[in-house]
Amino acid sequence: MLKLVIPDLNLELYDEQRGVFVNLNSKGATIQVEHSLVSLSKWESKWEKPFLSKTEKTVEETIDYVRCMTITQNVNPEVYENLKYYPDIIKKVNKYIEAPMTATTFSENKNGKKSREIITAELIYYWMIALNVPFDCQKWHLNRLLTLIRVCEIKNQPPKKGSKRATASKYAALNAARRQQLNTKG
Repeated sequence: MLKLVIPDLNLELYDEQRGVFVNLNSKGATIQVEHSLVSLSKWESKWEKPFLSKTEKTVEETIDYVRCMTITQNVNPEVYENLKYYPDIIKKVNKYIEAPMTATTFSENKNGKKSREIITAELIYYWMIALNVPFDCQKWHLNRLLTLIRVCEIKNQPPKKGSKRATASKYAALNAARRQQLNTKG
């Protein structure tokens, strides 16, 4: 969970369309946000595109994702509109979204290929169902949930077969140990 302190806004901006200066004054707020499968699902249902893509988000999409992540109740909508004037807060949110939130690490595949599958909220829910991950985990930080899913996938895979040479070497060692144990020549 991330706590955001959005300060009061007191700005004077020039409105080019009307040719006048406009004063922007609004009250700030302290809100708590959580980058979770629930917030991802809300955002994707509104924007109808995958959040977890290489495509960069617009300022409007990013601010709306902050709204979807918010777990604080009854936040004034002006607070979200004011975020565009605080790029440091947006950077803090992006850093939080990218944080692994776990000590688990993975060694990369030998072939180094990454999946081209488009990951959406529904696919993550499918993985949760297929791997019997409890739905309470949908409120976890999304990166932590994805790590748990990956661990479950790895642990559910059958053990990999060794090379023919390794298998022959293993059997030769077992046979030698049995011959020694039983005092036989073969």
